[in-house]
Amino acid sequence: MLDRAFSARRTQPHSLFDVPTSSAVSDVSPDAESADLLADESKTKKPHLYVLASNYMSGLGLVKSPCLCLSLCLLLIVFILFSLMLNSRSFVCLSSYDPISRASFFGLDGLDSDFGSLGVPWCRSKQGKTVEWTSKDLVKGLEEFVPIYETRPIKNNMHGMGFDHSFGLWFIVQWLRPDIMIESGAFKGHSTWVMRQAMPDTPIISLTPRHPEKYLKKGPAYVDENCTYFAGKDFVDFGSVDWERVLKKHGISDFSKVLVFFDDHQNELKRLKQALKAGFNHLIFEDNYDTGTGDHYSLRQICDQFYIRGGGHSCFKDSDEARIRSKRKKFWEKAVDIDELCGPHEAWWGVRGELRDNFNHNNTPISYGEHFQNSRFVESILDVYWELPPAAGPSLTHQTRYDPARAPTPIVEDGRYRMFKRLGLDRLERSVFNGYTQMVYLQISKLET
Repeated sequence: MLDRAFSARRTQPHSLFDVPTSSAVSDVSPDAESADLLADESKTKKPHLYVLASNYMSGLGLVKSPCLCLSLCLLLIVFILFSLMLNSRSFVCLSSYDPISRASFFGLDGLDSDFGSLGVPWCRSKQGKTVEWTSKDLVKGLEEFVPIYETRPIKNNMHGMGFDHSFGLWFIVQWLRPDIMIESGAFKGHSTWVMRQAMPDTPIISLTPRHPEKYLKKGPAYVDENCTYFAGKDFVDFGSVDWERVLKKHGISDFSKVLVFFDDHQNELKRLKQALKAGFNHLIFEDNYDTGTGDHYSLRQICDQFYIRGGGHSCFKDSDEARIRSKRKKFWEKAVDIDELCGPHEAWWGVRGELRDNFNHNNTPISYGEHFQNSRFVESILDVYWELPPAAGPSLTHQTRYDPARAPTPIVEDGRYRMFKRLGLDRLERSVFNGYTQMVYLQISKLET
């Protein structure tokens, strides 16, 4: 967003939007990467017993017998298969009593799969651009953020952001370094606190029906001294604010230097159009719910289309998708089976063919034609679409809610326990990793005519 801010944070010169964000994550330095890889592989690599057996039998001269030779060949095949299983990261690094390991053993892991014939739908941008930061930047950010997160005033943020989204918000804010931040939906103030840790002196405007100070009477909450609250009796919905007048009071005239954070459970298409009309370019949606889930119409749902790789669904009950979904439902709480995904007349888009809004209070039926046109509109104004990856793989965090097959590759992949521990993630309670809902960062602009 701010070129001067980008250049101040770069260790090496590289252009904005030049690095794919779905790549596998490595350590901060080549030496650290090599050390971690050796440490991780040392847990899985076993001596090739079939080679030792072959050498031993050869030494005894037993391979001269045809029968023994045939038996030895069969034995070698068994040893080879067994050795491959031992060298499989997904097989060895998961504990035998964990449900995730049992799923992996029966071929249901999907941690690095494309979810059978499906995948992760990715909203298509106008020019195919992506974010500037790299996987190494995310790893470095995690190392810096963990000790900050441990000082949070609201330890139990139930119904609010967990660790993954807290990190994502902090990282994006710190990287973009906006002149002012706007949040729609503050709850107890945890998101306000996260933004304040990233930008200690930057003004914040918070729109929320109930003032966070109200929660102080019942427990921990956060109220920021350098925040303008439109809350309680002063609450104004995001789409009804005269943003030119409000931002002028803060000395802001360039809307490209404003970051807007939505955590208000409203129809994201509606919010997208309101932000575009106001002139905002940089947006974050906290609850970017997957198709068939959530209490509002999300960008992830909008971009779930047959013509997009990883998009589109089948409501046929005997399909491969139905079979896979049924199995995954046993292991992941937020996985959706066919009966939950599909509504009347095989309507799977949105949530069972509904455009949900206003905390699930408005459930408007929507046709696939409308759903398709919504996707085309989003593509016409979208410059960048980036979904936050989970902080770490499920065998490391022990999360059991979101289906990893419907999420980007984790920043710290399964099997990288040494990195997980080095970053301090092992110190956090497991419950803080169960709130992942595909948070997304967008950069938008009006379609040029």
